[in-house]
Amino acid sequence: MSQHRPGASGRAGAVPALPDLPEATVARLPEYLRALHNLAESGHDTVSSEGLAAAAGVNSAKLRKDLSHLGSYGTRGVGYDVDLLIEQIEYVLGLTQRRAVALVGVGNLGHALAGYAGFASRGFRIAALIDADPAQVGEEINGLVVRHIDELEQIASEESIAIGVIATPAAAAQGVADQLVAVGVTSILNFAPCVLGVPEGVDVRKVDLAIELQILSFHEHRKASLTALPGVFAGTGTEDAAAKGLRRPAGGTKPAGTAEAVGS
Repeated sequence: MSQHRPGASGRAGAVPALPDLPEATVARLPEYLRALHNLAESGHDTVSSEGLAAAAGVNSAKLRKDLSHLGSYGTRGVGYDVDLLIEQIEYVLGLTQRRAVALVGVGNLGHALAGYAGFASRGFRIAALIDADPAQVGEEINGLVVRHIDELEQIASEESIAIGVIATPAAAAQGVADQLVAVGVTSILNFAPCVLGVPEGVDVRKVDLAIELQILSFHEHRKASLTALPGVFAGTGTEDAAAKGLRRPAGGTKPAGTAEAVGS
C-alpha cells in the first residue's frame, strides 16, 4: 500500500488535487484498484485500457473516461503505468492513510468481518469491536477484545474512528447509528437490513445480501421465462398471450416493450 501522496513523486500524470468525481466513477474506482493490484502482483508494469477494463468488468471507453477525471490518459502504444495508477486511485479514494474502523455487532457476521484480512491490505484498520451483549463483551477476536457499546465515546476518541460498521440486528441498527453520529463518526457501512436515518453530512453505504439475491432471482426468473417461450396452452394449440408478447421475432430483434437486464 502506497503511503505517500502521488503528487510528491514528481512523476508525470500524478494527481495534483482531489478531483470532483461523478458518483458512478467513484463506485468503479475500487474495481480498477483491485484489478491493478492483481496485475502488479503478477509482475505487470503497464496495462492497456482494454486489458484493465476486462479485468475490472467494464467497457474500455467507460474506463478511459473515468481515469481521465484523475488526469490519467495512459501512453499511446504502451497503456497505463500500473504503479502510478495505483497511487493515483489510492490518493483519490483516501487510502494513503490507514483509516480506523469500529465494528459494532459481533454476532456471526461480525465475527466474519472481524477476521477478514483484506481490510488491512486495502488501507483500513479494525480498531475496535463493540457489542451490547454482556455475553460477547470481553471476548477476544483476532487480537481485539470486544468492548461494550457504552464505551463508544471513549473508543472513538482513543482510536480516532473514521468509519463505523454496523453488523447488528435491524432493530438495533438505528440506535447504533445515532450513537456513532453522536461521537463524531460521519461515515457508516450498514449491514443491517434496514434504512438508517442520519443527519446531513453523514454518508451511509448499505450492504444487503438478501436484496442482491432477490435481484439475481429476478434474472433467473427472466431467463427461465425466455427459455420456455414460445408457450402453448396444453391441448389447445393457442399461444399463451404473455408468451406471445415476450417472444423474440425471427432475426433476433427485441420485441417492443421488452427491457434488457438491469445493469446491461
